[in-house]
Amino acid sequence: MDKRIIKKGMEALIEIDGDVANAVEIVGFPVPRLRPTGFKTLFAIIVSQQISTDAANAIHKRVIGLLDELSPESLLGMDPEALRNAGMSYRKIEYARGLAEAIIDGRLDLKGMSKKANSEIITDITALHGFGQWSAEIYLMFSLRRRDVFPAGDLALRLSLGTLKGLDVKLTPKQASNLVEHWSPWRSVGSLFLWHLYRGAPA
Repeated sequence: MDKRIIKKGMEALIEIDGDVANAVEIVGFPVPRLRPTGFKTLFAIIVSQQISTDAANAIHKRVIGLLDELSPESLLGMDPEALRNAGMSYRKIEYARGLAEAIIDGRLDLKGMSKKANSEIITDITALHGFGQWSAEIYLMFSLRRRDVFPAGDLALRLSLGTLKGLDVKLTPKQASNLVEHWSPWRSVGSLFLWHLYRGAPA
């Protein structure tokens, strides 16, 4: 989502949700978060699972340093122990190699995704070991730039939504989804705003 889409989406959300309008006065608009499509981004999603951003960035940098180019072919040609020494767990190495194999043998058609519905893409990605609903939705939002995605399984998103709505209870994914149903077709922008609100305005 670029600045133009964020502006357009936030203006729509401000019109239909007074809580968003009030919060924008405090923290402003979120900044763009864009990722390229393809293997490199999906590999980065694997690396970042269940660890801090700083740790993920460090591991990713070490892996890149081992290769001339990060591609399915180069990853499969690398000794798994080299990836382990770079900081990846054996489970994540298994996931990454499975991703690379699926791309090479055509089970995951990255180029054809642009023509598919969100639900089809989620099905394709979650069929791979190591990729759940959240990973697929993040790819939809930031790589394929789909405008109406709400990753309700994200805890930070639900906590932020609870704060936005002045709720003292911890929202379930279903409750959170119901609360933002009226944000459609701008739920991706709304999600980005909730993450922005959770972290506070950028310094």
